[in-house]
Amino acid sequence: MQVKVINQSKHPVPAYATAGAAGMDLRANINTSITLKPLQRALISTGLYIELPQGFEAQVRPRSGLAFKHGVTVLNSPGTIDADYRGELKVLLVNLSDQDFTIKEGDRIAQMVIAAHEKVEWVEATQLSNTTRGEGGYGSTGLT
Repeated sequence: MQVKVINQSKHPVPAYATAGAAGMDLRANINTSITLKPLQRALISTGLYIELPQGFEAQVRPRSGLAFKHGVTVLNSPGTIDADYRGELKVLLVNLSDQDFTIKEGDRIAQMVIAAHEKVEWVEATQLSNTTRGEGGYGSTGLT
């Protein structure tokens, strides 16, 4: 699938790092470094604008290394970029660690996955079919 992209950053367009990769890294496109204090959040520019076809979304997800090594994650994960959005892609990062974290120009800050999605039409009902799980919610299937 081809997707139109306007790249106003100093970096190459996002690309898959390996043949089996589902996501592409997004990079910070900032003039000066941004330091996130513990529990602080910031909207980080990427310099990218995309035109997705109808029926697709872009999901912005955390990078596992940033989350594991530094406690930095995408706050509204996964963030959804709709097919009709034409603004700059930005990433809402939050520092969940107890130490400052500095984001520098060009840092890989998140990953983006392009995914198909369906639209539903609601059919109002008075009851739903029975299942083994039934109404079992949070924790109902056990800890292991």
